[in-house]
Amino acid sequence: MSRDSNYDHHISIFSPQGRLYQIEYAFKAASQSSGLTAVALRGSNSCAFVTQKKVPDRLMDPSSISHIFQITPKIGCLATGMIADCKAQVQRMRYEAADFQYKYGYSIPVHVLAKRIADIAQVNTQSASMRPLATVSILIGVDDEKGPQVLKIDCAGHYLPFFGTASGSKEQEAVNFLEKKVKDMKDYDVDETVRTAIMCLGSVLGSDFRGSEIEVAMVEGTDGTFTVLKEEEIDLHLNAIADADA
Repeated sequence: MSRDSNYDHHISIFSPQGRLYQIEYAFKAASQSSGLTAVALRGSNSCAFVTQKKVPDRLMDPSSISHIFQITPKIGCLATGMIADCKAQVQRMRYEAADFQYKYGYSIPVHVLAKRIADIAQVNTQSASMRPLATVSILIGVDDEKGPQVLKIDCAGHYLPFFGTASGSKEQEAVNFLEKKVKDMKDYDVDETVRTAIMCLGSVLGSDFRGSEIEVAMVEGTDGTFTVLKEEEIDLHLNAIADADA
């Protein structure tokens, strides 16, 4: 039996090698349990993210299946991982955003919300009373001072801003694709931002898809609101990508 075998029974106990196994297991659950891949991108004055849409049962209403959530009118969240944990974290985000608005009289900036949720997630790694949530959340918004923002929050309470990022089962392949585009991202308009995110997802999955098989959302401009694209709008972007490749 391995010397480390007893150290994965508790959330808050380090192994002799300095590892917290339950946190590592939470990362694995967050990336593998949903089987989805998500991509987020930040352009010159807009942000967008895209993910797969898988309906597990033909009897289910497809409109009830989503990993994209509106937090405030100007902030959106894409959560991958165990869907129950995703919804629990989204509920807490909405509470924190509403509490900030009530206390200070203006909408919470997206980076402040990300820091607050990351702090809460980090506390769960210290206490045995609550397990870490098996979810990786990506927040998008256009800030009055900082401009477009894409922030990623992981199970351990780590959060960072990105030009482009990914999460889920094929995260590394998506990141490799985005790294080749990073020099041009700052100049993308809203259509280029959305289409590059869709192209990235299509590239890593190795297949074409219809508008009903992916979810796309975006925020454009400081006055813009968080918008989830309808199936017809997604089809327009897919057709434009196909025409450009032809």
